Amino acid sequence: MNSDALRDVIEDVKHLLDGDWSRREIEKREAQQQQPASPVSREEALEETARTVSSCRRCGLAETRTMAVPGYGVLDPLVMVIGEAPGSEEDRQGLPFVGAAGQYLDKWLAAIGLERGGNVFIGNIIKCRPPQNRDPFPQEQQACLPFLKDQISIVRPKVLLCVGRISAQILLAKTDGIGRLRGSVYEFQGVPLVPTYHPSGVLRNPEYRRPVWEDLKQVRSLLDE
Repeated sequence: MNSDALRDVIEDVKHLLDGDWSRREIEKREAQQQQPASPVSREEALEETARTVSSCRRCGLAETRTMAVPGYGVLDPLVMVIGEAPGSEEDRQGLPFVGAAGQYLDKWLAAIGLERGGNVFIGNIIKCRPPQNRDPFPQEQQACLPFLKDQISIVRPKVLLCVGRISAQILLAKTDGIGRLRGSVYEFQGVPLVPTYHPSGVLRNPEYRRPVWEDLKQVRSLLDE
């Protein structure tokens, strides 16, 4: 084979190799594009839920709120405390249970070895304050409840402590008062749920302290099982 023919063969081989390499690159890139995206971490999912809550306009409470109150706490908490809705101080700060009732709640938690920011997540069913602290309307409940369900799935609490009549009625789909609902252990999204009086109600009515203590001991018992 003369030198010209050999040079042509070499060029042909180079073109073939180049073409094969290009095909391999294309196939590799296509495979990479088809691979599922890296799963979102639970921290990222919780932060995204909080951002969605903060910009939510699903109901009329968006027009009257100062700040939405997504919730606050840790992943894998021993207890997730669930109240009804933010009050005036929560609406101002964007944090749950920061007024007098929140300070009282902290004492409850400490009594059974729990601590805000340490092993607890605290939030409300309704994420924006209803005007004059009125009961939330059904459409407001329907707009907000999916956020709470997402948070429960993300943070994975061992026990739910439901404080107050409204939150217990919504989560348990019952119309009984808190006096009748408390004293039993229920379940919501596969998590044990203990209802009790709201801290603000106990501050006004000290006779509720003893039943609240019984409910808190029930929470501690569930945690120790």
